[in-house]
Amino acid sequence: MPTSQHQKTNPNRQVRLKSRPTGIPQAEHFEIVEAPVAEPAEGQVVVRNLYLSVEPAMRGWVNSVGNYSEPVPVGAVMRSFTVGRVVASRSAAYKVGDVVAGMLGWQDYAVVDASAIERRVDEANGLPISTALGVLGINGLTAYFALLEVGQPKAGETVLVSTAAGSVGSCVGQIAKIQGCRTVGIAGGPVKTAQCVDEFGFDAAIDYRANEGEQLDAAIAAACPQGIDVYFDNTAGAISDAVLKHLAVGARVVVCGTASVASWNPPPQGPRVERHLLVKRARMQGFLIFDYADRYPEGMNALTGWLKDGLIRYREDVLDGMEAAPDAIAGLYRGENLGKRLIRLAAE
Repeated sequence: MPTSQHQKTNPNRQVRLKSRPTGIPQAEHFEIVEAPVAEPAEGQVVVRNLYLSVEPAMRGWVNSVGNYSEPVPVGAVMRSFTVGRVVASRSAAYKVGDVVAGMLGWQDYAVVDASAIERRVDEANGLPISTALGVLGINGLTAYFALLEVGQPKAGETVLVSTAAGSVGSCVGQIAKIQGCRTVGIAGGPVKTAQCVDEFGFDAAIDYRANEGEQLDAAIAAACPQGIDVYFDNTAGAISDAVLKHLAVGARVVVCGTASVASWNPPPQGPRVERHLLVKRARMQGFLIFDYADRYPEGMNALTGWLKDGLIRYREDVLDGMEAAPDAIAGLYRGENLGKRLIRLAAE
């Protein structure tokens, strides 16, 4: 197969894990290197990545303490969801020009087996292809399945969401409103709490930075006078300790993330949850989106319809260039982003 023009003229910049972090990965834990773009073998495609995703979960992907996936090896390309365009193909499944999404890594070009591609992205839906990494990607699908399947909200119930201005939390709140629920968000700072109410339609929002300890407890009580029927937990830690006191009888707690915990080695010590669950006859369940892979089309169809009907709004926080990648995860945990954080490598 002839070498493509892309392969002739463009080096493949890759962000590789340089050293193993403890806690939140910083810029110095990564390095940007250039590598040649390999020729695709039979059954492979070359994808020019246009957008790279930045996820809070990436902290767990690079730490030495394993979670639901093996840690990214030191020296390897950083694991990441991406969306890009096929520029060369030796697979009948994809043709040059197709826009595709998958776990293709922080790099300009990915040479992969066609089976590594998660899906073809529909350009005809009129939405930016960047949404394939956010509201129409892993974040929106997480909100959809975690809330509806695990949280099981019912009309008239109170749903409280932590990190409510984030890409998952904001979508959770809006889906809960579609289900007829009262929604309360917890976010950091006045800008993000205002965004929860004004942009994403939450009925109330609590600034956890301005309400610590007993103040947070009082703020939750005031915002949820009938108790909390569904708690969508993206943080764990002190916020969740405060929320659990206010569960309603029969509450469901969706454990989606533990963003506030810097390290699980050793595990942090704190209040126990058993008494809250017992007295309120509540249920707490963990959630991983990969368990629902066979149902992604269902979630995509529902989310696309709600977006087109104006029932769901989204915000993207776009950084430009590969040079922005090494510090992008740390920036998430510093609270810099307003919306889904992406790294744009090239024009759509």
